Amino acid sequence: MASTAKDKEKSSLCFFSSSSISSFYREIKPSSLLPRIRFVVFVLLCYVLWLRLLFFSFPLDSSSPASYSSAAAGHRHHQVSRSPETCDPDIAPFYIHTIHPRFNAALVRRCLSRLACCDVCPHVGHLGLGRPLLRLPDAADAADAVRGTAWYATHPSTAEMLFHARVQRHPCRTMVPEAAVLFYVPFYAGLHAAANFRQANHTRRDALAVDLATHLSSLPSFRRRAGRDHFLAVGRASWDFMRSPAGPDLGANRLLLLPEVANMTVLTVERHPWEGHNQFGIPYPSYFHPRTAADVAEWQAELRRLGRTHLFAFVGGVGSDSENADTRSSILNQCRMSDRCLAVECKPDRHKCDDPDLIMDVMRRADFCLQPPGESFTRRSTFDSVLAGCIPVFFSEHTAHTQYRWYLPSRPGDWSVMLEQSQRNQIEDELARIPRAEVGRMREVVIGLIPRMTYAHPDANRSQLGFRDAVDVALVELTRRVRSIRNIETNDR
Repeated sequence: MASTAKDKEKSSLCFFSSSSISSFYREIKPSSLLPRIRFVVFVLLCYVLWLRLLFFSFPLDSSSPASYSSAAAGHRHHQVSRSPETCDPDIAPFYIHTIHPRFNAALVRRCLSRLACCDVCPHVGHLGLGRPLLRLPDAADAADAVRGTAWYATHPSTAEMLFHARVQRHPCRTMVPEAAVLFYVPFYAGLHAAANFRQANHTRRDALAVDLATHLSSLPSFRRRAGRDHFLAVGRASWDFMRSPAGPDLGANRLLLLPEVANMTVLTVERHPWEGHNQFGIPYPSYFHPRTAADVAEWQAELRRLGRTHLFAFVGGVGSDSENADTRSSILNQCRMSDRCLAVECKPDRHKCDDPDLIMDVMRRADFCLQPPGESFTRRSTFDSVLAGCIPVFFSEHTAHTQYRWYLPSRPGDWSVMLEQSQRNQIEDELARIPRAEVGRMREVVIGLIPRMTYAHPDANRSQLGFRDAVDVALVELTRRVRSIRNIETNDR
């Protein structure tokens, strides 16, 4: 009864009876109607424009097959004929588990309804690609530019969404669990962690991860090998899923410490260097998401044509970690005193480091890009520098060399520079000593890494793409790992 009364009250606020409308218009002079009509038209136009912006910025989320198909349909006119796709022979058939939407789609919807919740939430649109960057001046209109661009303001924490979007239409996907060698669990653990860092109750903070583990342990396909052929992809550092009772509470949950997950393979943008026996690094997403091999070749050719105007560059702030803050502060001071350095200093009250065009412009003008650790070992900036053809300069082996072994050359010196403690106070001198011919060779290796470090657009067709992107490389390595595990199991019988 109470709800009925409220509904009537609400209805009375929104609707008029025919008699009240007649009396209302008799009281209004004709001359006063025009401003009101103009106001109504103005409000309607604003509403239509808002809906259009909302559609381009936040299309239907990618977590359900139906919504993914709808979002992808807008791109089809750019693929006049979609070539038949065949599975890469080095990638085993994989099955994507259908799990409850609260493990993925509901997390995206919650993000979109609470944009101020976390820094990643405004960027989960377009299947995790984020806001399109309109870099196509020859496009007929803005809508064509949005549909055709390969450039997006992608957030570094959306790797798990991009991975999911890519594998949903992958030619090696099988819909039959019995035919699969690999099993993918599409849990958006990073989105969940980002929304629950401030949850003081550990039981509540861990609840979703525990529910997932319980669900997986009930599946015959999971029990068959105790989860050894199953894998997760998470978009945040592994530290955010490894809360230790002995350590400080920094907001992490216990997902990666659960017994059910211990046998699974975990793909993460930052693995634990000492305890991540089942963790393997995958690239942070950058801004480039090509659909074809031509997209990549065109960008690589542009990088080779560029004249580099500065010796080195740094994009970053001082940070809060005391040890790394000293290194970063020294870097910024050295950069300010040198006319051969470009710096973009990141501060909480500034948004320079959120500007993809500025970041790429700075990195494309430098030979070397400095990559000191921040609050953790790894940086998305490493992958921005590779995309810009800028040779990374590291201060710790755990920033890249021990993290992304599936993706990097076996010899770090072929594509990067490591500065030891004794070299960090004279960065310009150390980099200037490297012969120009060697700089050219290293840059060419870096530019050659772009395809395998890139998350291709979810619409990309394998036959048109012509290379293995970050997702394909991971699937190849997962296939090798799981087949090796199966061989060991067979030999032990």
